[in-house]
Amino acid sequence: MELYAIITRMIERELYNIILERLNQFPAVALLGPRQVGKTTLADAISKERNCIYLDLESPSDVMKLSEPELYLSLHEDKLVILDEVQRMPHLFQILRGLIDSGKRKGLIAGRFLLLGAASLDLLQQSGESLAGRIAYLELSPLNLLEVGTNEINKLWIRGGFPDSFLAMDERQSVIWRENFIRTYLERDIPALGPRVPAETLRRFWMMLAHNQGCLFNAAQLARGLAVDGKTITRYLDLLVDLLLVRRLYPWHNNTGKRLIKSPKIFVRDSGLTHTLLGINNFESLLSHPIVGMSWENFVIENIISTLPSTATTYFYRTAAGAEIDLLIEFSPTRCWAIEIKRSLTPQVSKGFYHAIDDTKPEASFIIYSGNEDYQIKQQIWVKNLTGIMKMLWSDFQKTSSMK
Repeated sequence: MELYAIITRMIERELYNIILERLNQFPAVALLGPRQVGKTTLADAISKERNCIYLDLESPSDVMKLSEPELYLSLHEDKLVILDEVQRMPHLFQILRGLIDSGKRKGLIAGRFLLLGAASLDLLQQSGESLAGRIAYLELSPLNLLEVGTNEINKLWIRGGFPDSFLAMDERQSVIWRENFIRTYLERDIPALGPRVPAETLRRFWMMLAHNQGCLFNAAQLARGLAVDGKTITRYLDLLVDLLLVRRLYPWHNNTGKRLIKSPKIFVRDSGLTHTLLGINNFESLLSHPIVGMSWENFVIENIISTLPSTATTYFYRTAAGAEIDLLIEFSPTRCWAIEIKRSLTPQVSKGFYHAIDDTKPEASFIIYSGNEDYQIKQQIWVKNLTGIMKMLWSDFQKTSSMK
């Protein structure tokens, strides 16, 4: 428990000030992330500093308080109202919009609502009212390497970043936690959102994505494996993406004059969940498994994305001729970084990487590897470890956030 408290405090230090800044600027702030990632812990820390009302929308008693939501929330307009599991009551968005607009006429400009959700913005807005211009969005990822320390990299990789999985007493307990996490999503959380998908079918689909970690999305191939049609497969994928469990990494497109790959790459976002879906229960088993290379690539990508400025977008780049970059970070239409990922102490890149750099013309290019030293190779390409690139990006994230 002591270690758990230390790490959760570290997470609070990284995002705490950014959330407060957003609350000082916007009437509403949404903190999104999958279940059990630490959103409530972070909100609890904020509630100790402000005059708050906390409502858990999975609690029947709290839901009853909102039987007349406009009346109840109007009674607490002088407080920060924290609404946990807000995806369970998306109709609240329309009411919040009206309360925010009426509050502005009374001088209540910022810091009205903190919304915690285990679903993406797109899913929240499918049946809810848009709060565009009234709300800021932040995503809380599972623990990353900066939060747990470089010495824990292999443990973080095999167990993933969910705090209860990472901090388990041993590998067996970590695996048990992840198995139950997956079962709970399939049997309780997803049905509660409305989709009528058999739990076993969705589990098989999730496992197929893990087996094809980092591959181009091929709906027809996956449809044959589940004996469904391609539209159904796309619907399953949309659901797991909206629940922040799977990442759809889109290809980068520009007027390069090249024949570019158009299908997205698909990753199960948390490496620990990937390994559990594949029956990989310890580090030695991972090293001998065919998925090891793509698991490492996804682990690096997710850690990097967790430290990006909120304005950045991510892609991969691949042409029909074989030019390829694992991760392109676009900070603006005229500024991007190229990142190639190698799980090696002596990383070597193919000619295709150099051709891709010529095509995309990034501001900076990096090879992320397993060693400790930073050094430069030809064509202004830096070789760095994962911690080093994350520190660079987190610094940009903080600077960008403080300017908003």
